[in-house]
Amino acid sequence: MAVVLSLFVKLLPLYITVLLGWIAGRYLEASGRHIAGIMLYIVTPSVIFSGVMAAPLTPEVLLMPAIVFAFCVLVSLPHMAVGRRLLKDGSANIVPLAVGTGNTGYFGIPVALLLFGEEGVALYIVCMLGTTLFENSVGYYLAGRGRYSARDCLVRVVRLPAIYAFALGVVLNLSGFAIPDVFVPLFDNLRGAYSILGMMIVGMSILNFRGLMGNVRFTGLAFFGKFVVWPLAALAFWFVDSHWLGFYDDAVYRAIFLVSITPMAANTVVIATLLDASPRQAAGTTLLSTLFALIYIPVMVAIFLS
Repeated sequence: MAVVLSLFVKLLPLYITVLLGWIAGRYLEASGRHIAGIMLYIVTPSVIFSGVMAAPLTPEVLLMPAIVFAFCVLVSLPHMAVGRRLLKDGSANIVPLAVGTGNTGYFGIPVALLLFGEEGVALYIVCMLGTTLFENSVGYYLAGRGRYSARDCLVRVVRLPAIYAFALGVVLNLSGFAIPDVFVPLFDNLRGAYSILGMMIVGMSILNFRGLMGNVRFTGLAFFGKFVVWPLAALAFWFVDSHWLGFYDDAVYRAIFLVSITPMAANTVVIATLLDASPRQAAGTTLLSTLFALIYIPVMVAIFLS
């Protein structure tokens, strides 16, 4: 119970950051679109690069983002197919981002620190890279298909720097290079900006709190995929690998499970804003999922991770 209460208190600053973003958008006319561009093309690649450079890369560790990436794809595609049948407002292409990824960075990392400590956080960050790579490849492509041709979407994906930042980090890490000490504070500050700006953009995209749910079918589908199907997939992997395959240990299972129970990714709002693909729907449902996670995550942690 003490862990649950500590976790509840730990999450409160994130919600204050969302509120500050709403104030900035509502009263200061701050542009979420401009911040979305900064996040996608500058801040996110920097965080990915520094995270990969700090990770102890082994074949087993390198496989972890691939496993999480595969789960993102497997969870998202069936939900998008259902969304195309149920949703007629153009929001179906945002469904893969809504259910496949999660707020693993600026929401999940503080939770991982509380649950796993510094050593366990390194494993968690490696796992969360799988969701970030999904956002910046398959997720971005599918979201763009609602407005652009397949060729245009592929061109846009190729221009995203996150994948190149990941590849560069892997090559330099395996070659024995490290980030020079003089640049370490810069990457630490960018990681802080990643958290603050990422949560604020959710608030900026909410013009008012009436009708926050938007399309009820979209919200219901997103919640079912994010809070039911994804955690069940993570638990199934935990059971199968621990009983029969034996590739990993409990620390990895716990890290993947934490990835699975995070709320909708704020980067869903970032990408929807840049592509003008139902950004208000994405922002409203993301905020609702973040509010729901204030209760949901402590309960899930108490059941499966305590």
